[in-house]
Amino acid sequence: MKQKFITIGEIMLRLTPPNYDKIRVATSFEASYGGSEANIALALANLGIDSSFFSVVPDNSLGKGAIRMLRSNDVHCSPVILSTPEETPTHRLGTYYLETGYGIRPSKVTYDRKHSAFTEYNYERVDVDALLENFGWLHMSGITPALSKSCADFTLKVLRKAREKNLTVSFDGNFRSTLWTWNEARDFCTQCLPYVDVLLGIEPYHLWKNEADHSQGDCKDGVPLQPNYEQQKEVFDAFVKRYPNLKCIARHVRFAHSGSENSLKAFMWLDGKTYESKLFTFNILDRVGGGDAFASGLIYAMMNDYNADDTINFAVASSVIKHTIRGDGNITDDAESIRNIMNMNYDIKR
Repeated sequence: MKQKFITIGEIMLRLTPPNYDKIRVATSFEASYGGSEANIALALANLGIDSSFFSVVPDNSLGKGAIRMLRSNDVHCSPVILSTPEETPTHRLGTYYLETGYGIRPSKVTYDRKHSAFTEYNYERVDVDALLENFGWLHMSGITPALSKSCADFTLKVLRKAREKNLTVSFDGNFRSTLWTWNEARDFCTQCLPYVDVLLGIEPYHLWKNEADHSQGDCKDGVPLQPNYEQQKEVFDAFVKRYPNLKCIARHVRFAHSGSENSLKAFMWLDGKTYESKLFTFNILDRVGGGDAFASGLIYAMMNDYNADDTINFAVASSVIKHTIRGDGNITDDAESIRNIMNMNYDIKR
């Protein structure tokens, strides 16, 4: 019997000017919904995983529209709380605006999520033990604790309960400089690591704590943003030595040739060995959610007992195919189509 999956986070309204327009000249916006954790729940559900999502949304048309979108993609939303004005006085759904890049112009995101129902809800009301009952895998990210103190406290509470209940826990660092500082993110996420089995998104390197790990130049905590195999292996080995509870660590590395063409590859530590994926080069329709597709691909592959090489290549291929899909989520309902991309003849470059 496959594990039941649950993730926790904020889902937002996404507003995008059509035809690669800039926001300052836009006269209309395309509306959709997304958010890191919601994107992962959606991707896994489309691939057939029993996937649930917990969030807090306002009890109005926007909140219900977000949940309706997830349900239409087979995500179980029964844990979601529809918050009334009495519970969260601001009673709003977080929003973000996406200015889609083209050619040499990169994409740009503007957040409008402060004082949302999710950030202001009193999570002392949530029975965490009941919330996690009957699930085998929990996923959380470093975005949620950045939103408010209540969200941060809730994140640690959930992680501790998941460890107590012996769930597999994946955690994506997902640093957002618009939400908190580097040091705040590093210090909080370090507290999360003892409860994590599968660590993703370490490219911000804010998960390090020891000041001796820091260096200067184009590195953060001693690691290049585009490391080679030996450099990445050194980082993974140091993480595992410090946090022996970690069962898997993975990160993808992006090479941006332009706003419309990128390359991706990834590294993964598993069972004492570091693996490197193929290098994939592709054109971009919509970049948002690429990291979430990588995470969902890795989780899916691990849930289905792929071997190590297939696991990391399936994760990168999941991200690659997401870049061809408009919207936040990887709406790919056939793992075979991802495997076809995974098995294309690419050369590993170190």
